[in-house]
Amino acid sequence: MFIGVCTIEIHVPESGSLKTKRHSIRSLKDRIRNKFNVSVAEVDDNDLWQKASLAVAAVSNDKTHLNQTMDHVLNMVRGVPEIDLLDYHIEIF
Repeated sequence: MFIGVCTIEIHVPESGSLKTKRHSIRSLKDRIRNKFNVSVAEVDDNDLWQKASLAVAAVSNDKTHLNQTMDHVLNMVRGVPEIDLLDYHIEIF
């Protein structure tokens, strides 16, 4: 059994308030959950208006599958026009 964790730092340039940021982040988290069947949570930068840190986690018996899933999640985040991907880190245990 393998556990994959991807931490993602994103910038929401159009956000002018925490409410706007939370709406954008909630929408992104829901899309990731529904498409890839993974767990997603905002784990840091909760009080900043334009920055967020997300953690995506999944469990599988195939390390390659986990790596591909995390790559697909990152590609989805890169494809969202109102969000900029700042940094990411993938760990598979």
